[in-house]
Amino acid sequence: MAKSEIISCIDVGTTKVCSIMANAGHGGSLQVLGVGVTHTRGLHKGLVVNITEARESIRASVRRAEQASGLKMESVYVGVTGRHITSLNKKGVVSISRGDRLVRPDDLKRVLRSARTFTVPTDRKLLHVIPRGYALDGQVGVKNPVGMHGFRLDVETHVITAAVTSVQNLVKCIRGANIDIEDLVLEPLASAEAVLRPDERDAGVILADIGGGTTDIAIFKNGSIWHTAILPVAGYQITRDIAIGLGLPFDVAEQMKRKYGSVMHVYDGAEEEATNLSMENGYGISYQDLNEIVRARVEEILKLIALELPSDYLKEVPAGLVLTGGTANLRGIETLGQELLGLPVRVGVPTGVYGIADILPDPAYATGVGLLLWGIRRHDGEQNWQASGLGETVRRLVVRMRKLVLH
Repeated sequence: MAKSEIISCIDVGTTKVCSIMANAGHGGSLQVLGVGVTHTRGLHKGLVVNITEARESIRASVRRAEQASGLKMESVYVGVTGRHITSLNKKGVVSISRGDRLVRPDDLKRVLRSARTFTVPTDRKLLHVIPRGYALDGQVGVKNPVGMHGFRLDVETHVITAAVTSVQNLVKCIRGANIDIEDLVLEPLASAEAVLRPDERDAGVILADIGGGTTDIAIFKNGSIWHTAILPVAGYQITRDIAIGLGLPFDVAEQMKRKYGSVMHVYDGAEEEATNLSMENGYGISYQDLNEIVRARVEEILKLIALELPSDYLKEVPAGLVLTGGTANLRGIETLGQELLGLPVRVGVPTGVYGIADILPDPAYATGVGLLLWGIRRHDGEQNWQASGLGETVRRLVVRMRKLVLH
């Protein structure tokens, strides 16, 4: 097996670190060679708060993946999230001055450079510049203008920036585990690779990855990214409120949430309503009390997601809402989402993986699988924005950060 065919990723989440090594197959399929999942320490709401603990969590995860695969993890795709992420849309324009007025690949690079000609604050770093669409002589909706004729080429891009210190701390943890970084990828973009269908991206869809510390949002329209946002509320807040409201240790509240958590008023399949629940350690609670807290918190998260939607979202995102991330495993969350938003709602589960992949077809691993798919598309040159210069932008960012980290 050629080493160049091996693609690896590390999803450093608030509650877990997931390292995956896979072999890229035909048609974008993934033969998973090794998976390592460990509990995260040293992170809060997607941000590193203790470098030593975070680095050790990453090392333990990588070690498990390497033991399962029998290979050494050398370079990885890494997910980035946190409330420090910001995004905006920028336009660029250039003229096609050659006599034949033929758009060439160099013109795409020029127009993207034009869109990037804005001042980035010193405490911010450019993470992604993603083309949303092109216009040629005023004709909008052009997907790929190369080979077409025109005088004026416009591009609208989605620009994502991150706090330099937050990204530096994450890079330092990865490098501290003796791993090189292939690319830094905004996590909702990675999750979208794993769970969204092309027809949903074209029609208009909102993805919400509700993880442990953050809810990562990405809205797609006409096949391109339209909006991204990171909300600092997610599964952690649900567990914390269970612990406070029911007088439980945090770890026990997390177990109760995962085992019995539901947003439905009546337990699925249970004949005795609102009975007492117990764990092996002797703690007992009312099922009704548990799920009243869960439902209230999930309603709040869904309402915050709705605030990120366009005002006429029923028209703009007819494909509805796709929920993923570990919190999407709560029973009845699709029904509650439909009730609150009036949109089609489904839970997105990663597909197209085989090999040592028993745990991966689960919403909790959407980001990890998506990072691998992102890597495949970048390697194969199938993704327009990476072919247009995104990969080089991120590589330059990583090189600059390495110089700062390894001084």
